[in-house]
Amino acid sequence: HVQLQASGGGLVQAGGSLRLSCAASGRTFSGYVGWFRQAPGKEREFVATIRRSTGITYYADFVKGRFTISRDNAKNTVYLQMNSLKSEDTAVYYCAASISDATPILRGEYDYWGQGTMVTVSS
Repeated sequence: HVQLQASGGGLVQAGGSLRLSCAASGRTFSGYVGWFRQAPGKEREFVATIRRSTGITYYADFVKGRFTISRDNAKNTVYLQMNSLKSEDTAVYYCAASISDATPILRGEYDYWGQGTMVTVSS
């Protein structure tokens, strides 16, 4: 099993920045760690993902140029740097792990999930 611990959420003004962290523990894997988000009353949606071995990244169109996903394998941690935040970025952000080699962008393609961290952007 893989355990994931998301942290770093909080309240920020529009235009501000936050950095989320996702710490992984348990079994070793070389697949992907991704971020999803779920706003009140909406479906959980894909945000970004990174392959742990190569650092290759993939983003949802709505965060390109604003969010950056990165990893520190020595710390078993993946980060989501969020800049130029908008009120519509308000959501619970979840990190998830996939042991597959294929780029996972669908919720069902992830095998393990963290507990979520709340991000609130005030306008």
